[in-house]
Amino acid sequence: MSSISPPGSVRLSRWLWFVALASLLMRLWVSAVLPMTGDEALFYWWSRFPDYGYYDHPPMVGWWIAASRALLGESEWAVRMTASLLPLGVGAAMWWAWAPENRERAAWAVLLFWLAPVNWLGALVTTDTPLILWAAWSAAAMVRAEARTQRVGDHGQSAWALYGLSGVFLGLAFLSKYFAVLLGVAYAAYFLAFQRKNWRGLMWVVLASLPLVAVNVVWNLHHCWTNIMFNLFNRNEDAAFSAGKPLAYLGMMAYLISPVVIWLAIRHRQALTATLRSQKLVACMALVPLVCFGLMSGKKVIGLHWVLGFYPFLFVLLAWMLPPTALKTAAKGLAAFLGLHLLVALGASTLNLEQLQSFKHYHRLVEAARAKQVVAQAQAPGVVLMARAYSSASIYGYAAGHHVPVFGMGSVHARQDDLVFDYRSVNGKTIHVILDREPDLIDYRPYFESVRVRPIQVSGADFYVVEGQGFRYEVYRNQIMAQINRLYYRFPSWLPVQGCAFCERYCGQARCQP
Repeated sequence: MSSISPPGSVRLSRWLWFVALASLLMRLWVSAVLPMTGDEALFYWWSRFPDYGYYDHPPMVGWWIAASRALLGESEWAVRMTASLLPLGVGAAMWWAWAPENRERAAWAVLLFWLAPVNWLGALVTTDTPLILWAAWSAAAMVRAEARTQRVGDHGQSAWALYGLSGVFLGLAFLSKYFAVLLGVAYAAYFLAFQRKNWRGLMWVVLASLPLVAVNVVWNLHHCWTNIMFNLFNRNEDAAFSAGKPLAYLGMMAYLISPVVIWLAIRHRQALTATLRSQKLVACMALVPLVCFGLMSGKKVIGLHWVLGFYPFLFVLLAWMLPPTALKTAAKGLAAFLGLHLLVALGASTLNLEQLQSFKHYHRLVEAARAKQVVAQAQAPGVVLMARAYSSASIYGYAAGHHVPVFGMGSVHARQDDLVFDYRSVNGKTIHVILDREPDLIDYRPYFESVRVRPIQVSGADFYVVEGQGFRYEVYRNQIMAQINRLYYRFPSWLPVQGCAFCERYCGQARCQP
């Protein structure tokens, strides 16, 4: 395998440092100027309600945000700090994994990965943020373990330690998001297809991950199995096949890989084939999860952030595939592609919010960017503030500095209030519900002694506040909570249940009749 000359190595090292610093500064700037999104605000509230699990997903992102808040405070950039640092942590894992094989190629892999636009503009903190990091380090430990095993011909103590470390990181990835399972599937495919003689290494990975998997199982046992119900059943009930969904997935992947890399892969397709054969482990880690997403895409819209846990491995394949001159072409092409994104981002930053009033979802922009002004007009002494959707409620709560629950049915997503908020505590109180469209008071009168609506306006966007006096909990319980129980808490009878906060408040038991 060709190597880069020492002067080239020095230049490459300098470019690595420059791109690392420049991209970090860009992410910090984005994290400071971008208003809090609904999902981020939700995860912020996870961090305010410490637990070892949450309704939709395992707890890792909530733990990370709690640590960021403890160290840095409550501002947007502080909440997002782990996302700002993420590409550096992933790059370190890539270097640690592949530098022993070829330092120059490993450096190129990191540089190309860091040049991807998503690693300059992606400053939002999501459940994928910890998944991406732990998956990278699990893969890195697996690469080191396999390299040592194949070099010495047996499983020495250091190899066992590396397999175990890979399993621990895989378990931490599982405590971030269930998509970590796809990395486990990739490991299984690799060992089954290419390394059956090393099956004990795979078993050690699995055993090392099990204690962390057990944390999630125990939480579900005591919390209505909401992670399982949401991810396997509730969120998929409306899934239907559409030919456009796989095409959208392919288009998204083409964008992430970038036109220049696709062109180089086609031009060097023989080298690509040879690399896939020589780098079987990284090929499995990159391609098996992406193929799984492709199979899902017939019925599910695959989010861009879903694939990012496996995205770095594509750049390893690229760095091992291309000759040195083509690597330079790839870097220049990615830099040009990145430059277009930066120009658009910097241009967008010069716009005033009011200039976007023609945008179809302008009120959502105002909701995020002017949440404090909305809250200031909606709240009053002794009043309980609520919203009709988790995204709005989370954003308003972040702006207000206190929890804002969801009033009504909410959605299939982010039903954390089912577990943490007791609506009995506001029986008889006055509730103000913030809405972004004019309500029909018929929908609210059953739950209050008296109700009226008050319009407000912020930055040219119309909002409405339903002011309900004398909240009637029993009516709310018999109508809204009963329907929630039928829709979202019909867990299979064969599942043992040791606790369920929602059901215990609704019917006094861990499992309620539908």
